[in-house]
Amino acid sequence: MKNTLYLLTAAFFLFACQSAPKEEVKEVVEEVVTEEVVPEMTLNSIDMVMEAKGNSNVIAKVNFYQENGRVYMTASLENLTQGKHGIHLHENGDCSAEDGSSAGGHWNPTGEAHGKWGVPPFHRGDIGNFEADKDGKAIFNFDTDLWCIGCGDANMDILGKSVIIHAGEDDCTSQPSGNAGARVACAAIAKNY
Repeated sequence: MKNTLYLLTAAFFLFACQSAPKEEVKEVVEEVVTEEVVPEMTLNSIDMVMEAKGNSNVIAKVNFYQENGRVYMTASLENLTQGKHGIHLHENGDCSAEDGSSAGGHWNPTGEAHGKWGVPPFHRGDIGNFEADKDGKAIFNFDTDLWCIGCGDANMDILGKSVIIHAGEDDCTSQPSGNAGARVACAAIAKNY
C-alpha cells in the first residue's frame, strides 16, 4: 500500500509539472518518495461507557489506546464506595447479566494462577486495584506491552473481552479471582465504529 501511495504521488507530480525542467521534477519526486507518508506507529483507540451492575450506581468511562507496542488504559469512575476496588479484564465481552456474571472469569489465556500484576504468576486480566476517594471518585491509569488491540494474538488481544469493576479489593492471592466481591460495573471491549 505504501509503495502504491508513493507511485501515485510521484505520477501526480510528473503530470502536474510537465512544463517544468526535468531536474526540478526529479528533485520533487525524490523528496516525496523519501518522506515517510504513513507513520510507523499504529494507533487504535476504544472508548467505552461502563454499565452499572447489581444494585450499584457506578458511572464509569474507560479508554484504551495502543501506541508503539503498548496499550494504555484510563478509567474515570464515580459513585463508588470509598476505598480500594479490584479492576480486571474478564474472558467474555458480554455484560448482559445483571450481576455481570456473563463476562465469565478473569481473562487468563496463558493458564496462570491469580496474582498481582507484574509478579508471576498472574492472569493477563489481573490488573489490580485502584482507590476511590471519600466522594466515590477515582481515576485509574495502566499500561502494558502484554496486550494489543485487534492484533489477533490470543495471548494478547483484548478485543472481545470485558472490563469489570468490583465492589471490594482484590487480595491478589485468593484463587481463582482475588476475592474482590460483587461486580459493580461492566463494559465489553469492542471497536468504536
